[in-house]
Amino acid sequence: MTQDFYCDEVLSGNTKVNIVMETDKVLAYHHTRPYYKHHIVVIPKIHIQSFISQEEDNNDELLLEIMRVIKKVAADMVIQTGSSKIVTNLGTYQDSKHQHWHVVSGERIQ
Repeated sequence: MTQDFYCDEVLSGNTKVNIVMETDKVLAYHHTRPYYKHHIVVIPKIHIQSFISQEEDNNDELLLEIMRVIKKVAADMVIQTGSSKIVTNLGTYQDSKHQHWHVVSGERIQ
């Protein structure tokens, strides 16, 4: 895996994704290798290393936009499936060093 799958593959267009929602600054799409029956990834369209680096990156307005997209995606998932869970990974749990959020529901498939 590349150091930043999201910049190197998704945002560059090298890996095609099924878009769920998009704004000028945020992209939500179906995970390319889902771990859950319903698995959507939400990312900022600029490189931000992680949720905890957000403050030093001085992107509070972007964080609010990310949260609005996550809220909409999660609400739609609850309507469709009855539930959703929102997760972000930090430190050694974060494989790709680009802030990303998982909105998931259903059985784990991986």
